[in-house]
Amino acid sequence: MNKWRSLTLCSVLAAPAWSAPRTVTLSLPTMDCPVCPITVKKALGKVEGVSRAEVDFDKRQAIVSFDVAQTSAEALSQATRDAGYPSKVVGGAK
Repeated sequence: MNKWRSLTLCSVLAAPAWSAPRTVTLSLPTMDCPVCPITVKKALGKVEGVSRAEVDFDKRQAIVSFDVAQTSAEALSQATRDAGYPSKVVGGAK
């Protein structure tokens, strides 16, 4: 029983506690049809570390939550650019 307790404690301590989730807002001014957000969301979803991406066609923006230990706002912007939708960070990473 003591062996399992030690194993559980090691598992908890080994978790990446240093990585903090962040949220950033990207401006996507070139989205020009209601289908564009689907492409943008798929592109963002393929970036390792992204936990959530909400794309709003009316506002021409994406709000993305991600793990800073795995990716960056610049990488998110690159992913949208590679998908054909250049973006700019307009809301600071929180």
